[in-house]
Amino acid sequence: MGESYAMMPLYTVSLFGHRHIENTVEAQFKLEKTISAILSKYEYTDFLVGRNGDFDILAASVIKRTMGALDAANASLILVLPYVTAEYRHNQDLLLAYYNDVEIFNHADHYKSAIVRRNHYMIDRSDAVIGCVSHPCGGAYQAIQYAKKRGKTVINLSE
Repeated sequence: MGESYAMMPLYTVSLFGHRHIENTVEAQFKLEKTISAILSKYEYTDFLVGRNGDFDILAASVIKRTMGALDAANASLILVLPYVTAEYRHNQDLLLAYYNDVEIFNHADHYKSAIVRRNHYMIDRSDAVIGCVSHPCGGAYQAIQYAKKRGKTVINLSE
């Protein structure tokens, strides 16, 4: 008779930030510490990111680098797009090589509402949300507010 192994739970983290980051060095330092702590605490981790601005690109880079430094083979960096973008169509092979997976959240919405719905989808499947939100407006701010209403653990690197 085969042995039974308990499944280790998957810990999922979504990341959101403003399109433009005021202090990139500080955000990178805080994010690196936060990602390292998460990777050290949880055996299986998925990081869900978008690709809509400076913070998204910074977050993907820091996660990828930290996963490599800690040899985190049980962690994944997942790009979640609100719809098929021109960038994805023209660079699909590069994006699939960089990210562990690319998900297309494809709903027949206007492109602006598709981003909000994609953000809600990411938050709803997450245990925690990391933000870099320094002012009370924009999509990243709205995502953090939604995460708080849903009772998610929220870490705001800008606080």
